[in-house]
Amino acid sequence: MKNDVIVAVELASSSIRAIAGRRLPNGNIEVIGLAEEPAQNCVHKGVVENIEKTTQAIASVIARLDLVAGGHIKSVYVGLGGQSLHSRKNSVKRQFPELTQITSHMVDMLLDSNYNENYAGYNIHEVVQQESLVGNRQAEDPVGMLTENLEARFLNVVARATLEDNIRKCVKGAGLSVADILVSPLMLADAVLRPDEKRSGCAVVDMGAETTTVTVYTKNILRHLIVLPIGGANVTQDIAAQKVEWDEAEMLKLKYGTAYQNDPVPDEETIELNYGQKITTNKLLNIIEARYEEIVANAWHQIKPFSDLLLSGQVVLTGGVSHAKNLVPCFQFFAQCNKQVKIFKGLPDGIITAPGVVIPEDGRYLTLMGLLLHGDQNCLATKEPEKPKEEPAPVSPVVDTPSEPAAIRAQEPDEEKGAKKDSWWKNLWKSVQAGLSEPE
Repeated sequence: MKNDVIVAVELASSSIRAIAGRRLPNGNIEVIGLAEEPAQNCVHKGVVENIEKTTQAIASVIARLDLVAGGHIKSVYVGLGGQSLHSRKNSVKRQFPELTQITSHMVDMLLDSNYNENYAGYNIHEVVQQESLVGNRQAEDPVGMLTENLEARFLNVVARATLEDNIRKCVKGAGLSVADILVSPLMLADAVLRPDEKRSGCAVVDMGAETTTVTVYTKNILRHLIVLPIGGANVTQDIAAQKVEWDEAEMLKLKYGTAYQNDPVPDEETIELNYGQKITTNKLLNIIEARYEEIVANAWHQIKPFSDLLLSGQVVLTGGVSHAKNLVPCFQFFAQCNKQVKIFKGLPDGIITAPGVVIPEDGRYLTLMGLLLHGDQNCLATKEPEKPKEEPAPVSPVVDTPSEPAAIRAQEPDEEKGAKKDSWWKNLWKSVQAGLSEPE
């Protein structure tokens, strides 16, 4: 509905973030508020590890959005991401005794069979239908075709059952209900890719603090999805291994770090550290570059099997790590990628901001904006309509009511009245006679 307020939450490794947006009459979403809480010691590689701390963080960010939402937030959309989320191929076959025309009912039955596929400890969260094999021919839509053999192919997006279970526990613990749980990488891809990019072939690499997520599209169909357990925090960890405190290691990464060195640095150049320590600039840069190279190589390894299908498509980089210095040349050089590599910038189509609202440009809110665009339920508690006051029952005018015997007598027929009167006199006369016969 128009003017609904939609609220989304993302449980990322670096922080727990929430966003609120109002759907406008033209269908756009106007972002009216953002909130963020550190996720230290509660979310690891996108997976909830501490229920209590995560619950408190969700309650905190939602309480801040309550102030701008114009009402009490009762439900939220939540993104599903993190380690264990990936895609698996599956096919369901059916053989007919004779040449048979395929109907939509047959295809639906094969889809139902696919949903019944058992992945021990995993839940299916999304099913993307691929091209079917009709006899020996591939077909995007097999309905109406004649064949004796049909093979329906699917791409199932799965994740450990505990991933969703823990999300629901945290949301419920924060006093909220789940409007829906949506697969984060798919929401992100819808937000940053144009229809023509999905059609011609495109890969999205979302580079976060502890995970790197890769999705690949060709012919407007999802072909591959994987979450790799590596991200920007690994760069910081490598620097910290040089006997450097974590906070200082993070500062060194941001200040001096580059994913690809263009010019050599003199060997004697050093950087002063805390507690009188020193590290050569070359050593620091080599540590940083080596880890970024590893992240890029792993991401490209997932894309490469589909590279010939990307046609004129490209690789789109998003996430906080995507803004690391020289990441694009790093990707092109170490991955030997001959496709166009770009960093997504700006806001997704259909998203605008309310006056005074500033969305960070580092890409960490892109997934949340994708969730907003898919939200179709009002997340605010609706006020119960006031019950109409009950009017007092009309009072009848007071009427003198005869006593019960008189009332009864008034309802008796005249014949019965006469018979009772005669009986009364007879009884009285018997009483008088009985009295006179008694001795004095």
